[in-house]
Amino acid sequence: MFYFFLSSLLNYNFLLIAAAVIPAIFLMVKVYQSDRLEPESSAVLWTLVRSGIFSCLIALVSEKVFSSVLTLIVPQNHPLYLVLLFFVVVAFSEEGAKYFMLRRSSWNSAEFNCQYDGVVYAVFVSLGFALWENISYVLHYGFSTALVRAVTAIPGHTCFGVFMGVFYGLARRVENAGDSEKALLFRVLAVVVPALLHGAYDYIATTNTNTWYFVLFIAVLFGASYWLVVKTSREDRYI
Repeated sequence: MFYFFLSSLLNYNFLLIAAAVIPAIFLMVKVYQSDRLEPESSAVLWTLVRSGIFSCLIALVSEKVFSSVLTLIVPQNHPLYLVLLFFVVVAFSEEGAKYFMLRRSSWNSAEFNCQYDGVVYAVFVSLGFALWENISYVLHYGFSTALVRAVTAIPGHTCFGVFMGVFYGLARRVENAGDSEKALLFRVLAVVVPALLHGAYDYIATTNTNTWYFVLFIAVLFGASYWLVVKTSREDRYI
């Protein structure tokens, strides 16, 4: 009798988790299939996904701390509050945590020998982050949240990962060529550019009453990311 009542709950939670996980896995496969020269091993990919999950936990703590500090500096009803919240606290906490785990788990990897690898690595970390974040949202808010996030937040994290990965791959290439200064610039851009896009995404989604502005922003973001994936994959080289 106990199992009879519990089984429906378990099945419901399983469906919610599946709805949260499947979009992330689909996008991982698509990006992985674009790796033409030397696809990465499953061990490296699993390490990257785990790193993304850990980065989500790091970002959660970071956001709690910095949002508390922000409320002490800027009143919540001040127009500057949301700008700082989305562009600094949330965006740099999340993208910074992703980059920290990305670099920690892949920069010195022997398999990091092609420029496009940077895109694969960053996207897998970003989708590990999105996967864990999405499971949390879906278990709290239900199946409808999974559907919305499947076409907005998860592809959004993928796009941020694409931009991060393009600069990350460039950084590895010029570092191998002996140009440490340019490598540092690309590593900084690997955090700053995704963070600015992430901040703009959250700010427009939250503050703009006209849905079409958000739709337009997403369309441009997705289009640019798709073009970067195709271009970087086509022009991939050993580094």
